[in-house]
Parts: sequence; C-alpha cells; structure tokens
Amino acid sequence: MFKRHSDFADYRPVTSEKLDHILGALVLDLKGLDNPIIIDKIEFLFNCGLFFVRTTSKAGLVGISVSNDRIQFSYPILEKLIAPYFIHKDARDLEALIDGVYVYKSNYKLAGIPYYSCLSALELSILDLLAKAKRVSLGGLFGERIHDYANVYVASGNRHTTPEEELEILRAEVERIGARAIKYKIGGRMSKNKDSIAGRSEELIYGTRRFFGDDMIIHADGNGSYDVETAVHFGHVMEEINGYFYEEPCPFDDLWATKEVCERSSIPLAFGEQETSLRRFKWLVESHGTDVIQPDILYNGGLVRTTKVARMARLAGMTVTPHVSTGFCFVYILHFSSYTPNIGKYQENKKGFEISNELLDGQLTLADGRLNIPDSVGIGIRENHDILAKALKIFVLK
Repeated sequence: MFKRHSDFADYRPVTSEKLDHILGALVLDLKGLDNPIIIDKIEFLFNCGLFFVRTTSKAGLVGISVSNDRIQFSYPILEKLIAPYFIHKDARDLEALIDGVYVYKSNYKLAGIPYYSCLSALELSILDLLAKAKRVSLGGLFGERIHDYANVYVASGNRHTTPEEELEILRAEVERIGARAIKYKIGGRMSKNKDSIAGRSEELIYGTRRFFGDDMIIHADGNGSYDVETAVHFGHVMEEINGYFYEEPCPFDDLWATKEVCERSSIPLAFGEQETSLRRFKWLVESHGTDVIQPDILYNGGLVRTTKVARMARLAGMTVTPHVSTGFCFVYILHFSSYTPNIGKYQENKKGFEISNELLDGQLTLADGRLNIPDSVGIGIRENHDILAKALKIFVLK
C-alpha cells in the first residue's frame, strides 16, 4: 500500500488573482542601497570549461556569475540583444530591466531556454554585484536565511546500463557522499514508450528497493518517455516500491498529459525543468498540473523569476525542487534554498562539485549526504581568482 511521504503537503486551491499578485510583485530587498549603481561594463568569459559573465559598475563594483554550457550556442543573444539594454542602467532597477529587455528589440520572439539562459547569466552577475553593494549573501537579497544546508540525492544520468550495473554505480556514489536519497532514469528519453533496454525500467525500479532497503529515498525520472497510459503504469510501479517522487513522465510540452498523470497517480509528480513561461508555471499551480515544481534557475531566466515560481507554489502548498542543468547551477540552488520555505528536502548533487568548490575557495563541504549553504557576500567568487584572470574574453561591452 503506497504511503505518500510526509515531506509533501496536500494541494491547496488558489485563485488566479492571488497568483497574478505574486507575478506582479517585486521580490528583491534593496533597502540601504540609496545611491545609483550604474552598469558600466559587461564581459563574457571562458575558462576551464566554464562560461562567466562579469558585470562592473562605474564605481568599480564587480559581479560574477557562471552560466550553463548551453550558452555557448546562444551567447550572441546576450551580446547583441540583452547586454546592450543593461549598459548605463541602474542595477537597482534589475526587476524592471528584466521586464523591459523582454520587449527590447522584440526579444519576446526569442523566448525559450536559449534566451533565458543568456538572461539568467547576466541577472545573476548583477545580483552578485548588488549583494556585494549591500554586503549580504546572494540569498540575503531575497529574504531571511532560514536554511543552512541542503540534503542531496545521488543522480544518475545513465540509460545505457543494465539494472545490475546501475545499482552498483548508485551504491558507489551513495557510499562516497553518504547520501540517503537516489534518482535514476527510466524509459528511453522522449522515446514514445520505448525503453532504453527492453525491460530495464521495471527491473531497475523493483531492484533499487530490494538493493537499498526500505529507508532509501527513491526518485525516478522519465524525461518525457511516455504517453499517459504508460506513464500512469510506471507511476503505479513506483508506488509499489513506495517511491518519493516521479519526474517528467510525459513530453515536457504536453502539460495536459502531465496533469492527467498527476490526477491518476498517488505518488507526487515532479515537473517543470524545461519551462520558461511564468504564465505556464501559474497554470501548473492553479490547475494542480503537478505536485512538485522544478524550475531550472538558469533555463528560467534567473533567481528573480524562479523566486516568483516558488512563491506561487507555496501558496498552493506545493514543493519546489529545482532542476540542475549543469555544474555550478547547484550553487545557485543552495542560495535559493537559504530563503525558500517550501524548498524540497533533497536537491540534486550534480557533477562539477570540485571545480565549483575551487571557484568558491573551498566554501562547500559535501558530507553525510548534505551540502552547506555558503554565507559569503554575494555568490562567493573572488574577483581576482586565477581562473578568471586567465579566462578568454569572448566579448566586452561598454
């Protein structure tokens, strides 16, 4: 008999008007920043496999962010259509600038992950700059610090492994970091019900519970592999092993199929990693189209927009467990976790910990299945860090 985990609250119906109020409200706390902070220079840099945005104010204050690796294909949008709008503007007007640049040069015609990945990279560098001006951590711009650490789950991106091979891979990672939660891939990824290896998914689901015992927290990710009927079937299989949550079983652009699976399953359904529209996030909350909201901070345009998603979800009693696109993104999730009351209990431990911790001068500790949340001013990357000093300048705007 499936028992829904106590980490998840019951859904609370919410009105469209209340959600619209959240979408229209400001989220940043800029008290004490009484003088203009004029953006003078924006740079796009590359080193050690990482893409950086560095924003400098006229007074010499510097903000630094790390983007996801997909920006290597879309950065001309940043260079030609986003960054020029921000030059010579007051960084304190960031929330208005985010709205304004959407209309500038008809950027709304490019809306989607390529556009919002560029916007998030710039937004996060400006947030770093503002946090330094206020002498607070990144999360301190959004609210009171209520969490000091995040529990992590071991995530495997494998689909080519047999169930036996996958269990051994997961076991090694669990033992390495002391994790109490795991997530693995099922289905064939946007595969129209085809499994990556015949019979792999069911065998893996049942095998993980037998292998790890009753206390392990188990997530499964379908990556859009199924139609409604097949998705419901695998939801029931996950219920048989008392799974924790069931992620993106249907194609990401089929919100209606996702909602139907949510209605026909007892296991919490998680969804939203590919989503970039705040109105569609609103629909998911208002319509109870999912149980767990999963915005990706870098895909979704940054922390301002993701905070609004979290606040809408909280109004409906829904949990927020952000997706991690690449590497350094989990650092932003840590800062996001610091002030978000409805943050999920377990966050993904993505590859890239070592280089991220090097950038942060060893501020992170990964042990006993948890990561500490940095309390440094801003994001925590030194302006004179050797990785930045040696970085290739792809473009500079003044």
